[in-house]
Amino acid sequence: MGSENGNDNRNGKLTLAEIRLRLEGKTGRAYWRSLDELADTPEFHEFLLDEFPQQARSWAVEMDRRQFLKFAGASLALAGLVSGCRFLPQEKIVPFVKAPEDAIPGKPMYFATAMTRHGYATGLIATSHEGRPTKLEGNPKHPASLGAADAIAQASILGLYDPDRSTDVLFRGEPALWDAFVSMMRDVRRQHAADGGAGLRVLTETVTSPSMLALLNRLQQRYPQMVWHAYEPVNRDNVWEGARLAFGTVVDPVYHLDRADRILSLDADFLCSMPGSVRYAHDFAFGRKVRKGVTEANRLYVIESSVSVTGANADHRVAVKPSAVEHAARSLAARLGVAVGNASSPVPDAWLNALAEDLREHSGRSVVIVGDEQPAEVHALAHAMNAVLGNVGQTVTYVQAPPRPVHGSQRASLRALGADLHAGKVQTLLILGGNPAYYAPTDLDFAAAYAKAGLKIHVGSHVDETAVLSDWHVPESHFLERWEDARAYDGTVSITQPLIEPLYRSRSLVEVFQLLEGEPRRGYDILTDYWRSAHAQPDFDDWWERVKHDGFITNSALPPAPVTLRPDLASTLGAPRRTEGIELTFRPDPTVGDGRDANNGWLQELPKPLTTVTWDNPVLMSPALAERLGVETQDVIAIRLAGQELEGAAWVQPGHPDDTLTAYLGGGRAQAGKLGTGVGFDTYRLRTVSGHDYASGAEIRKTGKKHTLAATQNHHTLHGSVTQHGRDLLRVGTLEEFVRDPSLGHGGHDGHAEDLTLYDPPKSFRDYEGHRWGMSIDLSACIGCNACVVACQAENNIPVVGKDQVRRGREMHWIRIDRYFERGLDDPDVHFQPVPCMHCEKAPCEPVCPVAATTHSHEGLNQMVYNRCIGTRYCSNNCPYKVRRFNFYKYSAGQPNMAPGNYDHPTLKLLANPDVTIRGRGVMEKCTYCVQRINAARIKAKQERRPIADGEVVPACVQTCPTGAIVFGDVADAGSRVSKLKSEPHDYGLLTELNTRPRTTYLARIKNLNPQLSEEQA
Repeated sequence: MGSENGNDNRNGKLTLAEIRLRLEGKTGRAYWRSLDELADTPEFHEFLLDEFPQQARSWAVEMDRRQFLKFAGASLALAGLVSGCRFLPQEKIVPFVKAPEDAIPGKPMYFATAMTRHGYATGLIATSHEGRPTKLEGNPKHPASLGAADAIAQASILGLYDPDRSTDVLFRGEPALWDAFVSMMRDVRRQHAADGGAGLRVLTETVTSPSMLALLNRLQQRYPQMVWHAYEPVNRDNVWEGARLAFGTVVDPVYHLDRADRILSLDADFLCSMPGSVRYAHDFAFGRKVRKGVTEANRLYVIESSVSVTGANADHRVAVKPSAVEHAARSLAARLGVAVGNASSPVPDAWLNALAEDLREHSGRSVVIVGDEQPAEVHALAHAMNAVLGNVGQTVTYVQAPPRPVHGSQRASLRALGADLHAGKVQTLLILGGNPAYYAPTDLDFAAAYAKAGLKIHVGSHVDETAVLSDWHVPESHFLERWEDARAYDGTVSITQPLIEPLYRSRSLVEVFQLLEGEPRRGYDILTDYWRSAHAQPDFDDWWERVKHDGFITNSALPPAPVTLRPDLASTLGAPRRTEGIELTFRPDPTVGDGRDANNGWLQELPKPLTTVTWDNPVLMSPALAERLGVETQDVIAIRLAGQELEGAAWVQPGHPDDTLTAYLGGGRAQAGKLGTGVGFDTYRLRTVSGHDYASGAEIRKTGKKHTLAATQNHHTLHGSVTQHGRDLLRVGTLEEFVRDPSLGHGGHDGHAEDLTLYDPPKSFRDYEGHRWGMSIDLSACIGCNACVVACQAENNIPVVGKDQVRRGREMHWIRIDRYFERGLDDPDVHFQPVPCMHCEKAPCEPVCPVAATTHSHEGLNQMVYNRCIGTRYCSNNCPYKVRRFNFYKYSAGQPNMAPGNYDHPTLKLLANPDVTIRGRGVMEKCTYCVQRINAARIKAKQERRPIADGEVVPACVQTCPTGAIVFGDVADAGSRVSKLKSEPHDYGLLTELNTRPRTTYLARIKNLNPQLSEEQA
């Protein structure tokens, strides 16, 4: 269940002790009984000064045995290189004398763990091959994931093997020893024990870890004057302050969308970017999967100030300026009977009236959700609306919020820290995670304030913008290398356990924080000591084994907190904000978030759901505003706001609200690593404390320059509109139309035109013996989140190609998600359609290959034989779906046209899935239905002398999909899920008029429109 040995695995091999046990000194030859004895001799120190003068002078403590072996071994290796040997010495491979229990070479092992992001945990299952993690999936038992994972979780494993991770403790930029850092922390403890912690400040991100909070409480008792600050750029300040306004207490809302028939989102991207979004996406899709005989489905209304995945999946959507969301919320609340006074609203009265009536008719089965970027007043209004609708305790419950710093909000906390820094009151500042020098609001001038701290200590995964300004920097362990706990969106305590010893000299945050209390301790000991005390039962050992096995503590979700709406709510809200001028709203980037993942190549190259842009964060604007300003996509514009000016590329986005700009955070990094440095634009330069989420008064001017953007929407497209020339690439209908005609006017099930061929009848589905693998994708459930794209990349060793190659149409993703706009540019409907290889029965790619590299298997799979492929690309030219990818270059470090971050890199080789061939230059590749998983299930079933069960083969895209939109199975089994879905009347194949007879088919998207609103008002 993961290692419990902490960081004690870095002892050198004893055979290296022979390297320099004899040193020629002025006093002649000397011998030592042990290296510990050697370390105390003057000859040894003289030797260090001669051999390692720079390092020896920077070491603040005596070198120990481990460090001696390290540098002695490096010295010997360097001497071997200088000598010019052409051949490496032979080494013998020695097998295990006693192999670890359950370790079978070639057979993966699975461990439960959890990933914490913005303080909230998501349960995961990690796959390990011979001790190295290779894949992450959702934990089926964990309430926050239910077996699914989002794109961020899928890509997080790449961060473990990031070659640009911080590897050593640094003292003023130079390598130092962990022991030297520990010695320094002893001095810090003595200093602040004497003054009660005066001048001691600790800055963290959002903390929900019970063991970390317990340590924080002990330290605050030990150092009464110590001040804890918390800040991260994507936080829940508005959520918690809104709860305080509405209820007088700080609570976290937990939504139960599986119980909600009507959902209203007020600028909330709950399907992708909120704590619990994986679970919310699952529950939302639960009510959207329309089948024959179904007459009801949930309905989603969205009022938003930018474009989002949630808005794209709305049945009815209105785009307004950020400040206008509050006006719409006040107007709707008044219609629902909340005593807050009416307000003028940019949302049409007919739209709000229909919405209010629909919500009232579904009292107790409706819910109002507000996004984190909206001010506290909007959250308070939503709480009031949920209360009057009877939703509290039904579709929304409340739990205790995580502890907040003494200053209340995180913004206030960081502002107070900045004031103390500028005033010279901070003697020691310990930053545990985060990068405030990069993302702090610009009016705090944090970098200048940070320079005034007496002692600056930073713990982080990379030598980032904050690390280079610090006195000490300690590498932070990846979550797959450390022990910790954290709470999920509903309060469930989740356990993070390591699958691998730290690859570098890193420590967890709690291991560093604990040095303020005493001598170094392992994270595992800190964690188990806390829970041994919290679970004071004689069965602790057995209980703890169950917890590690499950990855979370069963029934540990926080109990619902009783809340009562304040009768004086109207007086606490004040007047609504004015909506004047052009407003700028700040949003986390859809792929790299707040910038912490800027060096993750998978996320940088992942097309953003609405724009399909990669390797950039352009500023979004509406077509109307662009026309008024004379701006086109890729024009560089200068934005002036609050005395700061930023130049960034413009992107004209259909459906974007007018007089509004969207600035995605996370770009323009100066110290991110080889991949992330210099990518995009640093929009944090325009962000202030008062304009943290959005600000008005933005001034825009054209610069006359251009910035090339790489977007995937300009190539690999299936040309033609949705209905042009009879090519129904995307089928969309309303629930009313489906109830009236389940085939949506297509005359029944979309069969295969086998009788309309001039050639000999091709092999039919019915002619295959054995399994006939196929896939069904429900477009009503697909939300376009891109989780399947990253999961496929991680499973199948798909390389990163870089911005220039993407711009040329050469990205390597085996799945793309086509994004369609319908009904014009100002207020379009948005549709998503995942397109993998169709595995055609009559595959156009197969007859044109001159070397038979692409063939048909006896189970109907369209196979690629990589060793045969000679790169003619005839198959790609003949594929009507444009789903085949070609390796134009050898994407490895050190090669021309390289894209750093691929599997030929020595570190990243550890990440590769051993069950999938790593392709080289000149090879065509595509989706294989994860044939390696099919074969694994076949072998297991054969060993157990049974047939493969339905649902036993789960491709990577199917496994990770939060909404369950993708289903895979055996079409030959009439009782399988995929067979039943393919028999639905609204099932159809893509381009079936070409008689390709694809094995992958789709269920048409069904929207549940309000009859009171015309399609133009949707």
